[in-house]
Amino acid sequence: MRRTDRLYELIRILRDGRLHRARDLADRLGVSLRTIYRDMETLAASGVPVEGERGVGYVVTAAITLPPLNLTLLELEALQLGMQVISEAGDEDLAAAAKDLSARIDAVLPEDSRATSAGWGFATYPFADAARGFRFMPMIRKAIRAHQKMRIATNDTAGEHPGGEAAGLRETAPRVIRPLRLDYWGRVWSLACWCETARTFREIRLDRISRADLLPELFVEEPGKSLADYLSR
Repeated sequence: MRRTDRLYELIRILRDGRLHRARDLADRLGVSLRTIYRDMETLAASGVPVEGERGVGYVVTAAITLPPLNLTLLELEALQLGMQVISEAGDEDLAAAAKDLSARIDAVLPEDSRATSAGWGFATYPFADAARGFRFMPMIRKAIRAHQKMRIATNDTAGEHPGGEAAGLRETAPRVIRPLRLDYWGRVWSLACWCETARTFREIRLDRISRADLLPELFVEEPGKSLADYLSR
């Protein structure tokens, strides 16, 4: 498993709000305790609100607020993502302004926010490329609102070298989905959907989407395929 995929899987496990022991996480992912400890340090440095310690366990805490404004999760996401996009733009003045804004936000965040010197608005490896899927977001939001089916292809891991490093990515065959909800955890956007090709629920990382198209067919909620069914799993 690629390190980026393992970190994303850790976020998925931890976001249930429960305390998870490092040994249980290591057994579940098939890695060493030392690897889990390093991964938790990376998640915390990336801005994921992870709390815990070795020998006790780890938990993801609630989202932070920026005093004196109370921001919704969506507003907080928009602020962070906007700074990420601007920082990667070709305009040096705008990029510098985004980094300055990030530093100002760092200065007013609570001390326990795990903000790093790199700036809250800019993800630490391995989530620095999470903005890759931004271009599909307007289309996906439109499809969710309209209950419109989509055809999506993704770049997934092609395999691993003998040493355990990923051999690269390859594009999967397009699948037809019913988009249900966009989720945001630890700098990574994902799309919850019902996959009509595989006949099951899927979570698709937006940074892995290589192609996306709206289909003319709409869908209605059906037992076993709705957002409520996905959330109740």
